[in-house]
Amino acid sequence: MLARKSIIPEEYVLARIAAENLRKPRVRDRLPKARFIAKSGACNLAHKNIREQGRFLQDIFTTLVDLKWRHTLVIFTMSFLCSWLLFAIMWWLVAFAHGDIYAYMEKSAMEKSGLESTVCVTNVRSFTSAFLFSIEVQVTIGFGGRMMTEECPLAITVLILQNIVGLIINAVMLGCIFMKTAQAHRRAETLIFSRHAVIAVRNGKLCFMFRVGDLRKSMIISASVRIQVVKKTTTPEGEVVPIHQLDIPVDNPIESNNIFLVAPLIICHVIDKRSPLYDISATDLANQDLEVIVILEGVVETTGITTQARTSYIAEEIQWGHRFVSIVTEEEGVYSVDYSKFGNTVKVAAPRCSARELDEKPSILIQTLQKSELSHQNSLRKRNSMRRNNSMRRNNSIRRNNSSLMVPKVQFMTPEGNQNTSES
Repeated sequence: MLARKSIIPEEYVLARIAAENLRKPRVRDRLPKARFIAKSGACNLAHKNIREQGRFLQDIFTTLVDLKWRHTLVIFTMSFLCSWLLFAIMWWLVAFAHGDIYAYMEKSAMEKSGLESTVCVTNVRSFTSAFLFSIEVQVTIGFGGRMMTEECPLAITVLILQNIVGLIINAVMLGCIFMKTAQAHRRAETLIFSRHAVIAVRNGKLCFMFRVGDLRKSMIISASVRIQVVKKTTTPEGEVVPIHQLDIPVDNPIESNNIFLVAPLIICHVIDKRSPLYDISATDLANQDLEVIVILEGVVETTGITTQARTSYIAEEIQWGHRFVSIVTEEEGVYSVDYSKFGNTVKVAAPRCSARELDEKPSILIQTLQKSELSHQNSLRKRNSMRRNNSMRRNNSIRRNNSSLMVPKVQFMTPEGNQNTSES
């Protein structure tokens, strides 16, 4: 705009724009890392080019349970419809082979009463009546209009076969529906994890911590927590391992490694020599291509089914120098949990170096704590001085208001010449 008005030469403007573009660092947007485990616990993995599809049919029950609900309901409906149609065809063929259909077509209404003892199935005159009789047999409705006689042993065999097939279909499909409604991951919906993990100092050691809780009152029996680090590594031979899993020990004073999940707990992992996080500092954490997977397993108290809840934390979701706030309080003899603060954290003093450097130089922790104490004292002094200044300003303003509201003295002259002073 200035160059167009000839205030600034155009050559100078172009040179200035080129210089500014050179100074600005060109930062490319970092592509989001693909998570191995989503925050909801689902595995972010796609299976492709599976050639042996027949292996899924060898375990047909598990395949039916793993299907989506819409597919399961379609199979549930079609299994009954197909079985009814199949046996309807068989009943129609039995009646056709025995001549029952022709007998009903040729005899008059007065003579049909004598056919009841000579046909295989009474009142089966067409395919529609055969289909209705098939439904009555398999579902055991028994309206009473159609029934079998002793004339056809083949019809008795078909009746037995249909009852057996109907029981098998009922057992498989109802069992599949029950297993889908009572799946273990349904219970895991009420097992929650903190959205962020933290790294802070606990008992003089750097610790990796996260919070886990259970929203239901029914307990998770024998609950245990496992932590794994998944990252891409390269071996000395040059082999690239895209998903390299490393176990992380959990700091648990109980020898059985089980937790009593009656209230939200903070799970702690001490970053020591056995930890994959031992050489990672606060500045290195942002550039790390790693994912911490958390697995909570236990037995549901009400059903006895083993359940598993999962989540993961990538480098951007790990807060260095933070600590979880307390959410358990005692109110009138009852412990109360405030889930609105479940994932809240506060900043605390923590060294920015790695755990290895902290072990080699323990003075770093002391210096960090001293700096934190000094900064805390300075903030307290500033706060106290601000309060003192505010109180002094308030007192001065009150004095000014009082002085302005003072009542003036008025003098009155009497006839005798004496002065009387009064206040109005």
